[in-house]
Amino acid sequence: MNIILREMTVEDISQVVIIDHASFPLPWPESSYRFEVIDNMASHCWVAVLDDKIVGMLVLWLIVDEAHIATIAAHPQYRRMGIGRQLLAGALSAAKEAGATEAVLEVREANESAQALYRSFGFTITGLRENYYHDNGDDALLMSASL
Repeated sequence: MNIILREMTVEDISQVVIIDHASFPLPWPESSYRFEVIDNMASHCWVAVLDDKIVGMLVLWLIVDEAHIATIAAHPQYRRMGIGRQLLAGALSAAKEAGATEAVLEVREANESAQALYRSFGFTITGLRENYYHDNGDDALLMSASL
C-alpha cells in the first residue's frame, strides 16, 4: 500500500469533511478546515492519499515549542491499515524539525484504540478534562509526549 502524506489544500477540504463526519460525533464544519488551511498560521494540516483518494487527515497546531494534535482520523473503509500511524509519525517528525519539544492532545476516555496508538508514540496520560465533549459529556484524557 503506497500512502502519500502531503499538506492539505483547500481542494481537499470536501473529502476531509466526509472523513471527519464519518469519524466523530462532533465533526468540524467545513469553515473550520478552511480557516486552518488558509488563515491559521500555527496550523499544519496533512492528508494521507491512496490511489488519488484522501483516506486520512490530521491537523496540528504548532505553538512555540508545543505540537498540539487537534484532530486525526482515517476514513472508516481504510482503518486498521496504519494510516493514522503514518499521519501521526509524519506530523510529529515535521513538528520536531520545526522546533517542537513536546506534543499534546485530548482523546476520549473511552477511545482505547486511539490511546493505544498514542502510547506507542510515547504519549502518557497527564491530565483529565472533565465533560470535555459537548455531545455526551464524555471526559477527555490529556496526553503528552516528549519529542
